[in-house]
Amino acid sequence: MAHGTGSGPAPLLVACALGIERLALRGGGTGEAAGPVTVLRTGMGPLAAEQAVARALREDPAMREAAVVATGFCAGLAPGMHPGDLVVADETRDRSGRTECSGVELLAKELARAVPRRVIHTGPLVGSDHVVRGAERAALHAAGALAVDMESAATLRSAVRAGARPVAAVRVVVDAPEHELVRIGTLRGGISAFRVLRTVLPAFIEWHRSLLLPRR
Repeated sequence: MAHGTGSGPAPLLVACALGIERLALRGGGTGEAAGPVTVLRTGMGPLAAEQAVARALREDPAMREAAVVATGFCAGLAPGMHPGDLVVADETRDRSGRTECSGVELLAKELARAVPRRVIHTGPLVGSDHVVRGAERAALHAAGALAVDMESAATLRSAVRAGARPVAAVRVVVDAPEHELVRIGTLRGGISAFRVLRTVLPAFIEWHRSLLLPRR
């Protein structure tokens, strides 16, 4: 089913928490989008993400049917993950429930094309209201989660609460069980993740374009 308004195709809202994430996404360029692309910095944490996304979708009439992608950095939970790996969520989870993601296989395919030398993992992405380390990461992985971040679950929940729309979450692993990072940008893992995040926006745009095509 095509989504859009009378004035043209529905836009794409790409939400991230940190200034460094927005810098990376803007450095990747927007290319030819099916509709307007907005990169929104929400601020850190689930409450900030929920409020910023709700406000963006509510206050601008052009954004009311926007597709929403949550992106940025995450902590990998599975053994064998490395900084720079990509996580494509099939659902996001937190204490408030679960949100199913749209066009997961399509998005993973577009990312594989955009970043051909990176490992792409697909599975549940869990939300937390704090930085997760050590035993808590192991417990989340044992419960089925592939990665954890603080904003994706709240972002997607806020988006679907504002109206039916395609939603997705893509995160770049900045640290993992064998590669814990102290501060983003100071170690090799942070630099690697930043470089990967710079490359993902064209894949989001192709995912969005494909979802807008009429069904045959």
